[in-house]
Amino acid sequence: MSELGTVFDDSTTFDGKRLHLAVCGSVACYRAADLVRAWGRLGLHVSVTLSAGARRFVAPMLFESLGAMPIYGDMFADGQEPFAHLEPGQRAQAMVVAPASADALSRLARGAACDMVSAQALAFDGPLVIAPAMNPRMWAHPATQTNVACLASYGARFVMPVSGETACGDTGQGRLAPLSEIFLAGLRALAPQDMAGLRVMVTLGPTREAWDGVRFWSNPSSGRMGAALAAAAWMRGAYVTCVCGPGIRATLPQEVRRVDVTDAKAMFEAARDLWPDADIGMFSAAVADFGPDPYAGGQDVKFCKADAPEGFSVKFHRNPDILQTLAADRRPGQKILAFAAETVAETADLAPLAHAKRARKNADILAANRVNGEDGAFGALSNRVVVVDAAGNEESWPAMSKADVAWGLCSWLLRP
Repeated sequence: MSELGTVFDDSTTFDGKRLHLAVCGSVACYRAADLVRAWGRLGLHVSVTLSAGARRFVAPMLFESLGAMPIYGDMFADGQEPFAHLEPGQRAQAMVVAPASADALSRLARGAACDMVSAQALAFDGPLVIAPAMNPRMWAHPATQTNVACLASYGARFVMPVSGETACGDTGQGRLAPLSEIFLAGLRALAPQDMAGLRVMVTLGPTREAWDGVRFWSNPSSGRMGAALAAAAWMRGAYVTCVCGPGIRATLPQEVRRVDVTDAKAMFEAARDLWPDADIGMFSAAVADFGPDPYAGGQDVKFCKADAPEGFSVKFHRNPDILQTLAADRRPGQKILAFAAETVAETADLAPLAHAKRARKNADILAANRVNGEDGAFGALSNRVVVVDAAGNEESWPAMSKADVAWGLCSWLLRP
């Protein structure tokens, strides 16, 4: 993981987009600099407004040094454009207020235009994301909650504060949300909402098939590809549920529902329960095709090597084929994205295997990748795939971030 620890930290999808960040007076405002840096790494053009309160904590030069441009201050300040309060609405495609103080929420809710932040927000007709941060008692006050509800009714999207100890020493809800959530919410505000209303199920990560009390059969899948698919679909407006194998470290957006399982049988049961209500199934999990028969001494007991001085054998049984079973039981209109992890000499060797597996599994689209060699997909930040579909189309994609692969696969799924 890099920067903020999300699967989209190294994406090129948003290169050239314009986002405006408003920073209000809060102890948490210094953290906004990390947002500017992270968005800038993706090629976004970020402009920033610092409220008078924010400038008591951080200097404009901090954001300038990170590439933000322009930096706005007070209304009608010397040297500032006369219509600076209108410019973000004319140039930026999304606006984020982070952190948003209680005072800022009050001004935004009543449509004030007495300072630069509130005037720019009032003149901004694109997606508005607000991440509040304040003392827990201020956050809980009915006036603040009324302002939040009012802004939400206007269409503002909130990244709600989290609970914990605040700078003043009080404990409760009021701390700025994790930067990863604000970062992704900003990207979502820039994304096309072409998956709005769709229900997407994603399986991701490995499965662990227990043998004795401490040992299991598994693989090194990190779940990063599946997490990228989930994040991409969520950004584009879908309702996403992930069935996650064990050991997943990839950050999922908080609004993505997560169902944690351990073995292939549990993953199958969870996916089977979710599948009837899904519009799209993305089957990226590296499910163990076989699992060891339980240790005769009991699965809660550790096998001791002294019990087999000459070695021993383990018998394996076949696990349920999640993809093939659910594909055979789908209703009209449901779409399936499948993956094939193969060991081949060259990426070019993937195509015939991909076509054969797509047909065998009855998937609409299948992405095949190598899991051997230097560009093996397991645990890597990037992926090189060959994509095929039911119409016989075939494309070989160059190595790119898994986020960009996920974005491309979502776009392919939306083709008529």
